[in-house]
Amino acid sequence: MKGIVFTEFLDLVEEKYGIETVDEIIEKSNLPSKGIYTSIGTYDFSEMLSLLKHLSEHTNLSIDKLLLVYAEHFFSVLVNSYPELINQYINPIDMLSSIESHIHVEVKKIYNDAELPTFEVLEKSENTLIMIYRSSRAMHYFGLGLMKKTFEHFNSTATIKMDKINEKGTVVKFIINKDV
Repeated sequence: MKGIVFTEFLDLVEEKYGIETVDEIIEKSNLPSKGIYTSIGTYDFSEMLSLLKHLSEHTNLSIDKLLLVYAEHFFSVLVNSYPELINQYINPIDMLSSIESHIHVEVKKIYNDAELPTFEVLEKSENTLIMIYRSSRAMHYFGLGLMKKTFEHFNSTATIKMDKINEKGTVVKFIINKDV
């Protein structure tokens, strides 16, 4: 997993819960990296799971809820860091439907060794998008949070339903209906 995901996560934890909480979850997690991340480095996903687990214990929030909160933060990082990528789109359905064919292609140009989830578009219309998310990391709540922030970015709202295709959550169907 790319280091930017770790550095931004720890920035969010510091912002919301304080530097003491950052130190606490790093210490409790017993990380091979010792919690020292660079945005361009690559780190084992197990470190993120450990950090999330210990933050969940500290905050009494579920890991899924924490991933939603983190996605909100991370979306703002994307908007601020890559405005030219986001500003190409005029509506959220078009942007979300291009994750695989455009956005992830651009991410790979920056982080060529990034291990990204895949999004297969099953159906797309002006107000509906149905996609299949696949990732061994099962971070579909992070994806859900990014989708919600995408609609917010375009001053729009949507009903987003997730159907787990498998128990682990490594394959999830997103059914997105833009509110009109």
